[in-house]
Amino acid sequence: MKKLFLPACLALLLAFAAAPLSAHHSWPVSYDRLVTVKGTVTEVQWANPHPMFILNVQSADGSTEKWHVGGPAIIRMEANGWSKTTVKPGDVITGIGYQYADGQKIVRLERVLLADGKELRIYAR
Repeated sequence: MKKLFLPACLALLLAFAAAPLSAHHSWPVSYDRLVTVKGTVTEVQWANPHPMFILNVQSADGSTEKWHVGGPAIIRMEANGWSKTTVKPGDVITGIGYQYADGQKIVRLERVLLADGKELRIYAR
């Protein structure tokens, strides 16, 4: 029984050490699919792991589409000058980024143009 105790403890320790690593994930986007979406912000979800902005975007046929656009963890966005009040419901923004590879209307933002023309980067200044 004592022979199994140390290996079992080591296995358990390794499992706990690896758990935070599995929490990090990449966005399932297609880097061949750079898109630009302009719309009115209807909701701001300022929370980790990815702050998201929900936009109503008018499509070419005149219908309204709901798009989710977002960035990295809050701490990274704040390091690039963002706060939870940078974009508010009712604001019109243009998001430029990479769309989900499966075609969902979800975008990993690279930058945002505010209505006043100011450009905000997401990942680097």
